[in-house]
Formats: sequence, structure tokens, C-alpha cells
Amino acid sequence: MSNTPHELAEEFPEHVDTMHRLKGEDAHFAKLFDEYHEVNRAIHRAETDVEPTSDAHMEDMRKKRLALKDEIYGILTAK
Repeated sequence: MSNTPHELAEEFPEHVDTMHRLKGEDAHFAKLFDEYHEVNRAIHRAETDVEPTSDAHMEDMRKKRLALKDEIYGILTAK
């Protein structure tokens, strides 16, 4: 089990400036960005046993994080 935070700036370092710009210009992107960080923090808390959860819930959260990351990446590479 990994407890790496998976912050978007670390995942997409080449897109940090674009992410910053889009958070202010694109409400949909800002919502996805915030939702990703919310899910990511919940996963990190579960992985570090700050807020333990079931394996099924952990899997669901990881799938949601991956889907959000894919959508965010799609937006970043289309701009």
C-alpha cells in the first residue's frame, strides 16, 4: 500500500502553470481540481490509518481519483 500523496503538481509538473491559470478561468476545471484533491486527501488519510476504511471503499476512492486525473489531464492537454 502506497502512502504517496499524488498531488497534481507532482503528477503533471509540466502543466503547473496551466493548472493555476485554469483554476481561475474555468469553473469546471476548478471543480474537478478541488474534487481530485478532496478524494486524494481522503485516500492519503486512509492509507496512513488516520481515517481507516474498508478495502472496497479504498478501491472506489482510487477509481474515482484515477477518473478525475484522466479528465484533468485531458483538459490540460487540450488547452
